[in-house]
Amino acid sequence: MWIRRSQTAATVSIVKRYLITGASRGIGRAIAEKLAAPDVTLLLHGRDTVALAETCKSVGPQCKKVVRLIHDLATAKGVCDLIAEIGAEPVDLLVNNAGIAVVKPFCEVTMVEWEQTLGVNVTAPFMLIQHFAPQMPPGSSIVNILSVAAKTGFTNWSCYCMSKFALEGLSQSIREELRDHRIRVINIYPAATDTDIWNNVAGNWPREKMISADEVAGAVAYALARPAEVMLENITLGNLSGDL
Repeated sequence: MWIRRSQTAATVSIVKRYLITGASRGIGRAIAEKLAAPDVTLLLHGRDTVALAETCKSVGPQCKKVVRLIHDLATAKGVCDLIAEIGAEPVDLLVNNAGIAVVKPFCEVTMVEWEQTLGVNVTAPFMLIQHFAPQMPPGSSIVNILSVAAKTGFTNWSCYCMSKFALEGLSQSIREELRDHRIRVINIYPAATDTDIWNNVAGNWPREKMISADEVAGAVAYALARPAEVMLENITLGNLSGDL
């Protein structure tokens, strides 16, 4: 069932609600900082309570209100709890940024790791889009932070690549279904980005060649700033010097 806000003169003064998952640090925090504005309520999700509090403190003075959402998106119950806490009021922007990466040979991936990766990287975005899209007003946007790993497989990244390929196909199909409702689905494909995720990845990775979280956030902000009838469907970002 599709629900729309009433189009009255008061609509102009409605405070917009932006939901960003994985906003504790990295790309999610950078997006929150980039989109904070006096007419925006930021609904910020994360699992690290301390880091999420720091994000909220950073953006609080710039926006109307900040709501802290601490839930585990690896389980359907966690996603349902998040949805319940957000409440019935529509959101104007959904940013699916939360993600986990299991980096190891595919023969060593456990079922727990497989299920957690699917839960956070695929099922959670599906559930959130399915719940919030029917309530979104025309001109709203859904942003999926994917990866170049949604287009290319990488050694020891099978679980992560699988999840990003899945979200790629899901979001392309959803995009076509939402066009008539004037809801934009924007996919962002960053190359290796210098965030804390690399602290837990074995190997000597040249982080000086990685793009920054702020550069990814800038691309998101640019896409969202296009006129309502214009959609930048896919944005790929990388370092000019080439892939790692």
